[in-house]
Amino acid sequence: MSQEFRLELPPGPFDAYLFDCDGTIADSMPLHYEAWNIALAEWGGHFPRELFYAWAGMPLPRTIEMLNERFGLSMPVDKILARKEEQYKAQLPRLRPVRCVLHHIEAMHGKVPFAVVSGSPRNSIHSTLSTLGLSMHFPVIVGAEDYARGKPHPEPFLTAAKALGVRPEKCLVFEDAQLGIESARAAGMAWVKVPEPVHE
Repeated sequence: MSQEFRLELPPGPFDAYLFDCDGTIADSMPLHYEAWNIALAEWGGHFPRELFYAWAGMPLPRTIEMLNERFGLSMPVDKILARKEEQYKAQLPRLRPVRCVLHHIEAMHGKVPFAVVSGSPRNSIHSTLSTLGLSMHFPVIVGAEDYARGKPHPEPFLTAAKALGVRPEKCLVFEDAQLGIESARAAGMAWVKVPEPVHE
């Protein structure tokens, strides 16, 4: 299965590993997709699957704004976000790691510093990492509250590099989403694309 194979990393060495969370560390994208559509349906909305994956990594409030614009709706941002997070956390018992990424986390933990760089709120990131038993692996967490400009802008990854005290060009980014890869590239960092896990 594609979750099991070893990711081929770009040539290093690297002084830090920066990981996106959803779809990279955690096989959580299907759970987020379900949570989004439960929340949106209560306001007459729907998140088409192709848009969900194309917009992965985008700041969550902007996601709702763009859905409103595309479908001519007026869904309330704060209420939708709260409901979506509530639904996601209810599904956490189903959460599994992305195995090919977990391999590198386990192999390099303690050898280079790690950070999580996500478009999700820190509270959601902590819940995900805690469910997977990985909280102690990530002393630096950069969430949606920690930057003004989200992916594909380089600010999220540059914020993490600064927190770790590592130069951007010495960081390796693990990302599943195209917007995240564009963010890493704009930050001057090497990156590896994590494939979408195959589900039975």
